[in-house]
Amino acid sequence: MRYKHFENAGVDISELTVGTWGIAGANSAGVTWGDVDLDESIAAIRRMVENGVNMLDTAPIYGDGRSEEIVGQALKGIRDKVFLTTKFGSYISHFTGKSVRDNKYNSVEREIDESLKRLQTDYIDFYVMHWPDVNTPIEETMAVCNMLKEKGKIRFIGMSNSPQELVEEAMKYAKIDVIQPPFSMVNQSATELMKWATSKGIGTMTYGSLGAGILTGAIRELPKPDPKDMRQAFYPFFKEPQFSNIMELLKTLDKIAAEHGKPVAQVSINWSTQKSFVGTALTGVNTPAQADENCSAFDWKLSDEEIALIDKELARLQIG
Repeated sequence: MRYKHFENAGVDISELTVGTWGIAGANSAGVTWGDVDLDESIAAIRRMVENGVNMLDTAPIYGDGRSEEIVGQALKGIRDKVFLTTKFGSYISHFTGKSVRDNKYNSVEREIDESLKRLQTDYIDFYVMHWPDVNTPIEETMAVCNMLKEKGKIRFIGMSNSPQELVEEAMKYAKIDVIQPPFSMVNQSATELMKWATSKGIGTMTYGSLGAGILTGAIRELPKPDPKDMRQAFYPFFKEPQFSNIMELLKTLDKIAAEHGKPVAQVSINWSTQKSFVGTALTGVNTPAQADENCSAFDWKLSDEEIALIDKELARLQIG
């Protein structure tokens, strides 16, 4: 495993983070990643830690708290070996079935205790604002984060899905230790934000690192439209013409993977984590075998020529 230093937090984080959205199953709106095996999910998380991964990411909205509950079970006896990240301010309304964003002081103050209970821990390492809330001043949100930090319920403060302007505003009221934007070959929209954050000592956690699985090479046919499929509901990669362009990109990734005798997923992981502005990349795992495969990406590196070849194809196909 390789590690990078998060300057503001003053900690070294593995370049791979366990992402746990996929193990949550369906949420109250019925949107799902598919069937989930509880024992396999727990074993996969523990295997990631055994392989040197020391960061784990979850959120209350994942399966209406189910993800946090599974993580709590998985971390029994090894809580001290990981930096635990969870989020706040986002949930699915049981009344409307729609996503709600609420970063108000009282709401966050309540949420932290609910998360701590599900996670079976008495503190969170990185507490991350999941989405901006246009109805709540960032000063109010940072005030509750500072209060939780003073009480020892959280150690570090983060922001996800937030533009630079909002992060800069938040920095007036609190120390921001990490941001979490999407980033992968198929979504490079946050590149400049991440470069700026790194220059300010803010660590970066990237989600969607394998493009909801499309960058593993496991998906070669366009899935049938399904509004209940989380991949299709949240990511744009499973629609034309982007899907066909990514399939063309996979030809280049296949060739590089074959030359190294490695799976395509490892090519994708190395392409992301070898970027200086990527602190750690979130990847979901469902089985110990997947955990071993993803972690083995750090046994080797892409050459500068291979990265340049991939970047040339991304530009030609207008991907990312």
